[in-house]
Amino acid sequence: MKIMKKFLLILFTFHLSLFTSQSQTVSSLYQPGVTSEGAVYFLPKTAVNVTLLVEKTSYQPGEFCRYAERFLRLRDVSPESSVSYRIVGIKQYPVAVADTAKRYAVKFDAKTVASNVRLSDDGVLLAINADPAENASVQRFVAAPRESLPSPRRFMSEEILSAGSTAKMAELTAQDIYEIRESRNLLVRGQADNMPKDGDQLRLMLHQLDLQDRVLTSLFAGNVSRDTAEYTFMVVPDKEIQRDVLFRFSQKLGLLDQDDLGGTPYYIIIKDLQTVPPAEPVDPKKKNKPVQGIYVNIPGKMRVSVSNATQTLVTDDFPAGQFGHVELLSGALFNKRYTTRLTLHPVSGAVERLDAELPK
Repeated sequence: MKIMKKFLLILFTFHLSLFTSQSQTVSSLYQPGVTSEGAVYFLPKTAVNVTLLVEKTSYQPGEFCRYAERFLRLRDVSPESSVSYRIVGIKQYPVAVADTAKRYAVKFDAKTVASNVRLSDDGVLLAINADPAENASVQRFVAAPRESLPSPRRFMSEEILSAGSTAKMAELTAQDIYEIRESRNLLVRGQADNMPKDGDQLRLMLHQLDLQDRVLTSLFAGNVSRDTAEYTFMVVPDKEIQRDVLFRFSQKLGLLDQDDLGGTPYYIIIKDLQTVPPAEPVDPKKKNKPVQGIYVNIPGKMRVSVSNATQTLVTDDFPAGQFGHVELLSGALFNKRYTTRLTLHPVSGAVERLDAELPK
């Protein structure tokens, strides 16, 4: 699930009477019906999007493929159509999803300043009294437009089209191809009878000759087209992953399901780097008791790798809230004595920026 750039602004305005500077923001584990006035928020955990770029190559034999070697000296031209696939790119990047195990409710009253809460579309806490941090943009794949070639019939002479057999058509077409190549060589050498007057006209003539050569030669050599598609797999780890099959891939069939044995398996490995010491155990008697403050993540780090049977293809380290623990920011930071602005990292849920200023 992607974090959207639009955020839910929850603005609570309360009567400012009975002001006391000791009032603090109260946060608790969310239970339906317990909190009547406040905001329910989640802390994030880190998911990993693995994206693949898969190139599909299609070969379609030409009409004169059986005469390719005879007339154009083209060897190993197959008369059979074929399709093949290959992976041309793989990368991974982190995204945040709401951690339903870290769901809290914060209650506001008129004596606190924690009244401007920014949430993502799925309820992840992003900022209080501040603009959310911008998430790093991911450059998305955009397929290049496919080139459309004209029909070879457009460049065939009347003599070719009226030939009595395919072999005769192939022979006459090959003669035209050699004449086109000779005309191009004369233009390049400046030896043509009617040389163009300027460079633009020369480029246009060479382009037209190249196009005719390519289209007519395709009748012998066939047509090869390539299409590239992007596929994305999201993995949301709650614990280490030793060697799970992420997908399978076949040169003949392309991308396959995890359980399709027709392809070679590709694995994902996620390791907890244990950069954060374990949190102290919580007293069961205080577990659901309202506390003063705002919960934030102290994220750990995870190492994510994608490999096949012979090599590791990509490895990255990402912050991960699920491999860290939760910390409480004191509610005193959000009383009326301070102007407090809190910004959290949009993926890890860690404190990105915290400003607490005394009013002038």
